[in-house]
Amino acid sequence: MTQQNPHRFDLGGGQRTMKAVVTTGHGGYEQLVYRDVPVPTLAPGEVLLQVLAAGVNNTDINTRLGWYGAAVTTATQDAALAHENQSAPATPDGGWNQATPFPFIQGTDCCGRVVAVAPGVREQLLGLRVLVRPSMRPSGFDSQDNIWMGSDFDGAFAHFVKVPADEVFAVNCDWSDAELATIPCAYGTAENMLQRAQLGQGEQVVVTGASGGVGSAVVQLAKRRGAFVTAIVGRSKMAQIKALGADLVLAREDDWVASLGENTVDLVVDNVAGPAFGTLLKLLKPGGRYVSSGAIAGPLVTLDMRTLYLKNLTLLGCTAWAEPVFANLVGYIERGELRPLVAQSFALDQIAQAQRAFLDKTHVGKFVLIPPPPDGCDSK
Repeated sequence: MTQQNPHRFDLGGGQRTMKAVVTTGHGGYEQLVYRDVPVPTLAPGEVLLQVLAAGVNNTDINTRLGWYGAAVTTATQDAALAHENQSAPATPDGGWNQATPFPFIQGTDCCGRVVAVAPGVREQLLGLRVLVRPSMRPSGFDSQDNIWMGSDFDGAFAHFVKVPADEVFAVNCDWSDAELATIPCAYGTAENMLQRAQLGQGEQVVVTGASGGVGSAVVQLAKRRGAFVTAIVGRSKMAQIKALGADLVLAREDDWVASLGENTVDLVVDNVAGPAFGTLLKLLKPGGRYVSSGAIAGPLVTLDMRTLYLKNLTLLGCTAWAEPVFANLVGYIERGELRPLVAQSFALDQIAQAQRAFLDKTHVGKFVLIPPPPDGCDSK
């Protein structure tokens, strides 16, 4: 492995292409094309990573489906089925910041190794195993402007990815590459929500969708903060989430108000939304907080404004991460305060199979894609 030019990574034999999954437009799995593309060229301030493992997230699927567009009003699974049945609405506004930059490479989660740096970037980064902070703040942390790797620009479903040098974080731990790849999007989103909501020790928190990537991360991170955690999951997964640390586990089909009582909960962390939204607000104490960064069961909800204002509730939406979030996660990993949850690993070219399994929702934790070693590059 040689570095002929710091602006361009060279794989020994002068190779200039790599394998990647290119998402060619809004639609079904046919939009995921595994093919040769150019190895990224570094701009000033950037580093090139060999992707060691890349996590699969709901946002990858939502972006491909155009779910963020206003024309889509259904759950993610229903939107996916509509594309399979060729009955999906047109989604010209399918990106959350701007039009999605098709064709491009998705992949929000990246565990990688630094293999090249642009001029002026410290060479001490070369060879380090790192995680990439996918939620980037191009206008600084005082602005709410944010862009996401794998949604707004090329991501990690490839042999290599280029990112700003300031967005890579070295991690010193004995976790596998696949285990590290479960962290960035899910745990960063979870930690950001708990920070925004200012969850305190001894508070009562309800977590919906607690078996998914973000939900299982919230369970761990809320317990780390000393909260009493009630997790809501499918009945078949209750024992696994209890073993993860939840104090109380309820099934999705249970009567949550009967089990917990009205006005008993300090914080609801809800990435499910859909029809259950009103019930969750009933659980909140006067002055309680509701925080969300997703809506997998449907983006449109019914809000009784009297519940909101008579109970003095606070509703928080979270996409742009606060500055301390990702550095905190690295510290938690290095101190052994988190547990990675790899549901299954797939080869990179099995992305459609991985996303189908993701939408089946029979798993606990995260699915991870493993690229094959690029020709001429040491994978270790």
